[in-house]
Amino acid sequence: MPRCLGCEPECGALLKRVSARSGKELNFEVSEVKLKKGEPVDRALRRLKKKVDRENTLRDVRMKRHYEKPSETKRRKMKVSKFSAMLSARYADQ
Repeated sequence: MPRCLGCEPECGALLKRVSARSGKELNFEVSEVKLKKGEPVDRALRRLKKKVDRENTLRDVRMKRHYEKPSETKRRKMKVSKFSAMLSARYADQ
């Protein structure tokens, strides 16, 4: 169970967890949304999803799920840049 490093256990600012596989401590920040008075849970959930998307939390978790060799990182970034260049060249004259 993660434990809070902030002032209170409920604050959810920064959590610390020990990885089961490597035994290393993992620090991660938790996104939280407080319900406003009279606000439906669906709307708060939607705000939370938008916040997580803006912070790229899920993308970072998926990227760090497995180790990526530096050559793989370079290859992936090169592929993205080539695709972006192709799109910008295609739509440059419009």
